[in-house]
Amino acid sequence: MCRLYDISSLKDPDLALDWNLPGAKMRLVVVEDNIALADGIARSFRGDGHAVDEIYAAQPAMNFIIQEDVDLVILDIKLPDLSGFEVLAEIRRHKKDLPVLMLTAKSELNDKIQGLDAGADDYLTKPFDLDELKARVRALLRRRTKSQVDVINIKALEFDLTKRKLFLGGRDIALPRKELALLELLIARPEHVISKAQIIDHLYGSGSDIEESTIEIYIHRLRKRLAGSGVEIRTLRGLGYCLQEVR
Repeated sequence: MCRLYDISSLKDPDLALDWNLPGAKMRLVVVEDNIALADGIARSFRGDGHAVDEIYAAQPAMNFIIQEDVDLVILDIKLPDLSGFEVLAEIRRHKKDLPVLMLTAKSELNDKIQGLDAGADDYLTKPFDLDELKARVRALLRRRTKSQVDVINIKALEFDLTKRKLFLGGRDIALPRKELALLELLIARPEHVISKAQIIDHLYGSGSDIEESTIEIYIHRLRKRLAGSGVEIRTLRGLGYCLQEVR
């Protein structure tokens, strides 16, 4: 039976399987008051299929990060209302394990020490290369997920989280990028209902102007690919979808 489940308020550590392993699709938050820089970072990660939320001030960033289900924060130190250090302190009060990479135009050693002592996981000085930023993000996620499950098996389905590959009866099933990200979300929490709004946030980022009918299309296509696997995507009208074994 599918159970109602809010991924933004997960409390049970036994259900806290993170689908954002190295190479998997992530939901990032970029907190940076330089809009052109924030947009450049966001476009680069979105080009790889990740969902990215851009926030340009500290207070709305703190509210958003605490309330939403995100995988990693890229945080500038110099913000117009509060400092990035204050944002970081608030994040650590609520989400101790959320990876945070700090950005700053300053290169002084004291700033780096302050950031790391405050709980930052990594530190990058502007100007920086986007490829280096991406490499550091991948490293942080590897560090966060190295002890977690690598493969999920349900009936005839086998999903390799690290390699991001789906196998049906031992046969490799190629999935388009968005369908793959959708499957990662559903298969990480079988038997739990995920709403369309949560799916949109995971695939595109919060506030994306995406019609719910787009999600219905992805669900329809994914259902066809899972035919004969012993696993189905069930629709709960008005609530969302869940992945479950065929009974």
